[in-house]
Amino acid sequence: MSRMKETTVNVGVARVTFRLHGNDSLKGKRKIVKSLIERSRNRFPIAIAEVDDLDRYQRATLGIAVIGNDSRLLNAILDKVVEYMAGMGLADLESHHFEIIPL
Repeated sequence: MSRMKETTVNVGVARVTFRLHGNDSLKGKRKIVKSLIERSRNRFPIAIAEVDDLDRYQRATLGIAVIGNDSRLLNAILDKVVEYMAGMGLADLESHHFEIIPL
């Protein structure tokens, strides 16, 4: 019986916070967040959801996750996702934090 080499599984996660200047309602916020999420999900192989600041209409915090075996690739994907979302012009990027977790 041959032994198979065990491959490391990495999970890349990001926490991204946007400032929604000029927005004055939760309804307006939902429209912006929905667009950020759907357009990013359609373009990249990620899981994404609003994770914090749910009742604040001028701030949105999104959590993003991606899985794979190459941590550099995962970091690059997360970088591209954040760059893409910031480039949409829907909201101002306030902060972001990445972490790669080996399993």
